[in-house]
Amino acid sequence: MMTSAKESVTDWRWWSSMAQIVFGCFLVAVAFVVFINPYNLVPGGIYGLALVLHNLFPSIQVGTFGYMFDVPLILTALILFGGTFGGRTIFASFLTPGIMNILDYLVYPNSAAIESLDPTLLLGGQIDLSEHLMLAAIIGGCFSGVGVGIVIRNNAATGGTDITGMLLHKFAKMKFANGVLLSDAIIVFSGLLVIGFGLGIDGPGAGVMLSLYSAVCIFVNAKVLGYTIDGASRDKLLYIICDEHSDKMREYILHELNRGGTYIKAKGMYTDNDKEMIFLVVNRKEVRTVQHKIKEFDPKSFVVVTDAYDTFGEGFKPFPEEDGMPTE
Repeated sequence: MMTSAKESVTDWRWWSSMAQIVFGCFLVAVAFVVFINPYNLVPGGIYGLALVLHNLFPSIQVGTFGYMFDVPLILTALILFGGTFGGRTIFASFLTPGIMNILDYLVYPNSAAIESLDPTLLLGGQIDLSEHLMLAAIIGGCFSGVGVGIVIRNNAATGGTDITGMLLHKFAKMKFANGVLLSDAIIVFSGLLVIGFGLGIDGPGAGVMLSLYSAVCIFVNAKVLGYTIDGASRDKLLYIICDEHSDKMREYILHELNRGGTYIKAKGMYTDNDKEMIFLVVNRKEVRTVQHKIKEFDPKSFVVVTDAYDTFGEGFKPFPEEDGMPTE
């Protein structure tokens, strides 16, 4: 009976994880189809290169070029990161360009419009940001960053520079988000040396301006990606120096707050007296309650509250797997 319950929980977690991967891939596809591709922004990565090639060969969709580039990177992921990661990455990498191709047919009226990627034809012209490229770059970067972050949190990747970022994380000890940022930036600035990625854009300097907008998109994507993977700091770290009623604080922390804490030996610099400092981690909602209790027990207490970047252990996050996806 217990085994069956555990299997049910495992099955539910698996399906939930896969559903999140699908949702993340959908957000990435929306970012490119609606906010990036129509304006010839090139935010680096596989799909940035795919967009450039689409301008050269309009009859081939951006998503189809994505398939062509992803295959060798997927094989690399399989070799270096194991079967579980590789399987999920294959799923996500094939799903994302597929959704992109389907969305193209849903948001554009015909094949000619898909070839031209004319934003005035996108959803009947209802979302035309041709005069607001900065907004398109920011929104596209946000959608893409959130989508990729969700996929990464579920031990997969959408392919492309996600895998490049993971390789830099693994071998160069670089933060994952920074690895993606570096990879994408190299692609965009390499494009500047060629034709500024201003394919099909009229006017002097248009290609350079598009590359600058693309750089904005890359920056937003990297920051939102890092935020999505790591999350906002939900836990708070408290250092409590409580001269009086320390036992009451102990009882409160253990039995009312249902937390654990640690006593740290300390000495007052001014008084030269030995003290016991309480090291305590709580969630954000509990901080105010703890502060009120400290004031009640000892109004002369000294308390420092700071963010706990990551908290692992009983009652908090489980320790990451050795071969799991990078969390930063």
